[in-house]
Amino acid sequence: MRQKSVSSKASADKLVKNIRRRTRQTYSAEEKIRIVLAGMRGEESISALCRREGIAESLYYSWSKEFLEAGKGRLSGDTARQATSPEVKELRSESLALKECVADLTLENRLLKKSMTGDGEFEE
Repeated sequence: MRQKSVSSKASADKLVKNIRRRTRQTYSAEEKIRIVLAGMRGEESISALCRREGIAESLYYSWSKEFLEAGKGRLSGDTARQATSPEVKELRSESLALKECVADLTLENRLLKKSMTGDGEFEE
């Protein structure tokens, strides 16, 4: 009898963990920034903020560390950023157009060189 209750309790615990894992909330970057800034304002304690937002304090502190590291990198002159998709498409099309232009000019230059004689006159 005791063996059965232990195994049913283990399966119930496993089921609860599975449900929690599937219903875990994901936070957007804006939400993370809002929460970290609220903690930095100091209007309420970090533990109260975390309870209100439904997150663990360790999660808050890891977000805070990432936030400060990103700010530190930005202030130290690291201005590199990810290119957006429309920018990448525009740059690729511009690059292709420039390559075609260079190819056309190179071909025209070679044809002119071949058509020239040694004295600089065109061959007829």
